[in-house]
Amino acid sequence: MNKLTESNAARSAAIIILITFVARCFIAAYTGLGIGESYYFRGALNFDLSYFDQPPLFFWLSGISVKIFGLNNFGLRFPAVLLFAGTSWLMFLVTKKIFTAKAGFWAVVTMNLSAVFTVAIACWFQPDAPLMFFWMLATYYIVQLMVSPGAEKSEATRYSRKTWLLWLGVGVSMGFATLSKYHVLFLFAGVFLFVVTNKSQRHWLRHPGPYLAVLITIIMAFPVLWWNAHNGWVSFIFQGSRAGANTEHFKLHFDWFFRSIGGQAAFLLPWIWFPIVRQLYISYKLRKQLLAYSFTFWMAILPIVFFTMVTLWSNLQFHFHWQAPGYMMMFIPLGFAIDKSLSSGDKRARLNCRWVSFSVYFTIITIGVLGTHMVTGFWQWYGPKWIVYQLHKDNNDPTIQGVDYTDIKTRFDKEGWTNNPNVFIGTPRWWLTGKVDWALKGTKDIMVFNSDPRNLAFMVEPKKLLGKDAIIISDQEQQDVNADAKPFFDSVTQLPDINIVRSGRVEYRLQVFYGKNFHVPADKRMDLPLYRQLIGLPPFGK
Repeated sequence: MNKLTESNAARSAAIIILITFVARCFIAAYTGLGIGESYYFRGALNFDLSYFDQPPLFFWLSGISVKIFGLNNFGLRFPAVLLFAGTSWLMFLVTKKIFTAKAGFWAVVTMNLSAVFTVAIACWFQPDAPLMFFWMLATYYIVQLMVSPGAEKSEATRYSRKTWLLWLGVGVSMGFATLSKYHVLFLFAGVFLFVVTNKSQRHWLRHPGPYLAVLITIIMAFPVLWWNAHNGWVSFIFQGSRAGANTEHFKLHFDWFFRSIGGQAAFLLPWIWFPIVRQLYISYKLRKQLLAYSFTFWMAILPIVFFTMVTLWSNLQFHFHWQAPGYMMMFIPLGFAIDKSLSSGDKRARLNCRWVSFSVYFTIITIGVLGTHMVTGFWQWYGPKWIVYQLHKDNNDPTIQGVDYTDIKTRFDKEGWTNNPNVFIGTPRWWLTGKVDWALKGTKDIMVFNSDPRNLAFMVEPKKLLGKDAIIISDQEQQDVNADAKPFFDSVTQLPDINIVRSGRVEYRLQVFYGKNFHVPADKRMDLPLYRQLIGLPPFGK
């Protein structure tokens, strides 16, 4: 690569974005869907104004995509891959406006090297890709209004045609972000705190522009509000409950807290996480000296602190990516810091070159090894097995969860269940339902025999299944099948397991049961949304 300059930085960033876009297209096409992706998949086939645990935009986008590319892994994931390429370009533009073009290039590079961004957000069928894109698009417009050079004098031009168009762009961008994920609340709050803490920007509180943007956002959020109003506000209740205490007696859990911090570091990669946290501190220190640092600080701090502090009393488990919008904003000053260091020509510049080189090699090698193993399972044959099993229970390879369970389809075809209209599917867990549903490409009605069916409670009308039989698939949870599924049938008989095979090796086994004559249980089971639906009540509520 030629020496990076202000004049060629845009071209260099575009090349990086193009290369990573093509690489992610291959990852999207040839790796299996994870648990969350499989669970979400049916939503892309069932258009609705909104959904139980997420706003609708990523469902809508992938619903369109599969009509173009077919019902396959690439079709579901292509919108995420495309949107993240756009996010990367917006990252360059925003960083260029408030710092330099070279800083923008390094911001793009480091974001694309960070583990959680480069695959999970940039490639998987999740709501994060549209959230990040429209968050950055809103940021691009806000920066032109409040942060870029001359923003200290923005009051002089606040009624210009360009200003009104920029506020219109902010409103539309935030509207799409609201349709993506509820994290957009931190975008609103961050902009507000930036305005009120900077005297030169407080005049916007008296300008109609911000209120117009909020109004546009609310109007665009109408599908989410309408759907929730007609479904007991279950989406807001579900997401809000995750920030509450998980037990009746409030107790601080420092183990959850430190697990969250460690998980965030691991998801970003520790050698990228530490510089980002340092930039957060630097942005705090310099927030009163330069608008750019004040802006990036307030846009970053809220999601990072909120979702970390919540873990003191709420078990968010392994959702370490919830802080990602905040970390994304820190790549902006990090890019500027890297550019300054590399331009210094001293020992620090050499260290940064090695740091960047190591990050590039590590990311490429890790993605290559993990991706190849997920598809082929080669490590089971040639690698030290303790690495595969060390962090996973029951001696199972955790990457098998990212493999499509196509053996389920093979078994269904063999038994004649696939084309039998009197047979539907059931499982005792929402996540397993997704894996089974994706294996059969949504061709069979599917039920969750559990108190936590999530979005799947709204995908199929259970009353139309009365009198039919069910194939119940379990992940070694026979006790739950007996307790929660058996009461809905005249009889439940266990059949031979389904073996999940990768490269000729059996790596996982799923239990199979046959439930005969689906009906309303004799005993009340108000704890099960499925029972509530069968007796004419909403799936959730008292």
